[in-house]
Amino acid sequence: MRVGVFLPTVGRGGSPGDVVAFARHAEQHGLDAVWAGDQIVVGSGTPLLDAMIVLTTAAAVTERLRVGFGVLILPLRPVAAVAKQITALQQISGNRVLLGVGSGGTPHGVSSWQAVGVPQADRGRLTDATLAVLPGLVTGKPTKLSHLPGTPTITLAPGSPMPPVIVGGAGRVAIRRTLQYGDAWFPSMVTPTSVAAVRQILRDGADQRGRPVPGITTGVVASLGDGAPSRQALVSSLANGFKIPLDQAESIPITGVGPEAADRMASHFAAGAEELVVSFAGGDWFKQVELLAQARAAL
Repeated sequence: MRVGVFLPTVGRGGSPGDVVAFARHAEQHGLDAVWAGDQIVVGSGTPLLDAMIVLTTAAAVTERLRVGFGVLILPLRPVAAVAKQITALQQISGNRVLLGVGSGGTPHGVSSWQAVGVPQADRGRLTDATLAVLPGLVTGKPTKLSHLPGTPTITLAPGSPMPPVIVGGAGRVAIRRTLQYGDAWFPSMVTPTSVAAVRQILRDGADQRGRPVPGITTGVVASLGDGAPSRQALVSSLANGFKIPLDQAESIPITGVGPEAADRMASHFAAGAEELVVSFAGGDWFKQVELLAQARAAL
């Protein structure tokens, strides 16, 4: 039962010093991983630090903590450049990378796609094409970048072990992509009941393909201790923001302290999650990391 936490790099100017303090605090309190979200342009001009830089910084100032992308939007970057960066991060971190990947949703509009000159409509196709060649590139094998005639074969050096591929998304495409390319499935803000249902789908699909069953990493929201949003407010926000029925939204958040928070975490693990990735809804990030660690110890 692993527990990670999103670094608070959204909605703030941020600085390398902040990232250093965040990462060291999470490691000192026994958490398993820190995660960072990815986007080029966030709606309404919201500040967001670059995930690759953030995680490289976190890896450089910690020894044990794993560093995860939650998730890296693959179609926004050329595949060879992505592979080169992932390889370097593996080298710097001592192979502690968790490669959360996705095709990029629509909540942030088309600004990021326009900024890099990639049609948003091509994001699914490009994600699959990237995942097909990424392992060869990262591990330093001669790799043809596409099936098209005339496409070059390249070899990146130095290579590194391929990190676990953790496929983000809760829909059918994400589940298919997990079974085809992934080591784990990474849904966010889904109920334990939904996770349990997909766990069986993953088992059946893996059996049909003769491959290992993908694991499950679940993204959840938490509000712990004084000064954080109330559970009622958090459940209401989930129901409205994610269009989840209120009774189902009730089963998602991690709230309370000690045994209460531990019980809520346990429900996600019991459904099949092997790792929880927690984002805090508000309040003191450092204090909530401490409370999250206490709840994890009470499991």
